[in-house]
Amino acid sequence: MKNDIWQGRIDDYEEGPCQRWHQVIHPIDQMDQPGIAILGICSDEGVRRNQGRHGARKGPNGIRRALAPLPWNLEKTLYDAGNLHCDLSNLTELSELQTDWVYKLLNQGHFPLVLGGSHEIAVGNYLGLERFLSTRVTGNIGILSFDAHFDLKQDHRPSSGTPFLQIAEHCVQSGREFSYACLGISESSNTQALFQRAKELGVRYLKDDQLNGWQLEKAFKLLEEFITPLAALYLTIDLDSLPAANAPGVSTPAPRGISLDVMEVLIDECKRLAGSKLRMADIAEYNPDLDIDNRTAQLAARLCYRILRDD
Repeated sequence: MKNDIWQGRIDDYEEGPCQRWHQVIHPIDQMDQPGIAILGICSDEGVRRNQGRHGARKGPNGIRRALAPLPWNLEKTLYDAGNLHCDLSNLTELSELQTDWVYKLLNQGHFPLVLGGSHEIAVGNYLGLERFLSTRVTGNIGILSFDAHFDLKQDHRPSSGTPFLQIAEHCVQSGREFSYACLGISESSNTQALFQRAKELGVRYLKDDQLNGWQLEKAFKLLEEFITPLAALYLTIDLDSLPAANAPGVSTPAPRGISLDVMEVLIDECKRLAGSKLRMADIAEYNPDLDIDNRTAQLAARLCYRILRDD
């Protein structure tokens, strides 16, 4: 698949398997078997409404460019499903379109890897997964989020700060249990009202200063207790859950965050516990306009690989 995004070095002098992502990816309309489907959501309207820094609409292609030259070490088929755009600031319309696309990709047997875009992308991802599973499984759909923020704000219109409250309200209307856990919460970035709302909604969480390499027992316990009873799991990573020094190109940089080595250990444990229950994942809030030396893009690409790799 050749365009100005999917390109990179070719090791034609090498013997043995040496392909890179840009050499193995196919347009989704050339699908011949289920695989990994990358879908971009080009919107930062939610960040604008949440008084954050603009630019996340450029995130999907920025992450693609970082993925393109990576060595392809996976035993899967890779597709690009293109981008969806937010027209005329209409997040509701975008969410409905995204829901349809996520449902379609799941129905075709793909594992959707959704690239954002600001974190309101979680709504369309959840609703698409719920629609797909509605006639296939019984039980709860869990959301595991790595984020410095609860994103449970009460607002008269959707934004990057409201997605999980929107999902919680949808669960009430549809008679489904709201199952949400968040790792990396920053105490200095969430109001008392948000902590109280998280408590009322039964949100499981650990703060960023509770997630160090030498004290992961609580995190492992939370993951086991949260994931084991679920019928399906959706993993979402807001890049502002990582330290600003490593991830400067985000809508809201984190002064502390979770270190990459800890996050990778927790992703691995999540995958081990969930197995086939992990149905989709996303990476949100990448802002190329604010990145330094492509640090954040390369970190996002590494996280994509970590999520997808065969363990």
